[in-house]
Amino acid sequence: MRPNGQAIRAFRIARRVSIRQMEEQTGLNRGWLSRLERGEIRTTAESRVRQVATVLDIDPDLLELKEKP
Repeated sequence: MRPNGQAIRAFRIARRVSIRQMEEQTGLNRGWLSRLERGEIRTTAESRVRQVATVLDIDPDLLELKEKP
């Protein structure tokens, strides 16, 4: 899956969830989460994006980077 880091960050900030809280609730390393938001993680397992989406209470499809036509 190609995650959309900008969308992840925007939803996280809108939901007032810190990177530290995200780490605690997902079990994913906060350094990795930070790189994910900056777009440095180009692909990742769908299960990881689902973990993030669950914490943010959104549809995981909203966090996927869509190909431009």
